[in-house]
Amino acid sequence: MKLLRSLALVAAAIGIVSPLATPVFAQGPLLEVYVAYLGTDDHYNSRGVRLTEPWQIVRQDRANFHRFGIRDRGDEGDRFFASMANRGRMERMILNGYIEGNAGYRIVDSNCWIRVEVYENSVKIEVR
Repeated sequence: MKLLRSLALVAAAIGIVSPLATPVFAQGPLLEVYVAYLGTDDHYNSRGVRLTEPWQIVRQDRANFHRFGIRDRGDEGDRFFASMANRGRMERMILNGYIEGNAGYRIVDSNCWIRVEVYENSVKIEVR
């Protein structure tokens, strides 16, 4: 168990998962699942500044989808992040959740497909 905890901390230090995340992390019931393409528009905020953290890009994708009507082909809608308040909770939810493998790097460094499971207090993100 101590080795697993150490590995989790190392992974967190390099930006793969949160320090306390494990593959079995669900906090509360599964609320919904959606798939989205993280395109070029999702990698920049509304002021044109390049985003550098996975949670920023995922949050920008949802703001683009719900608030600005900027949608990539194949983006699915969701009810949870339609709320600006819930988009504001997204960073904490991702830190409480799980980003699989090298997904954090892929989200930041490239355009990619993601699958998001939304739980009451966390999210799980997989790159497809």
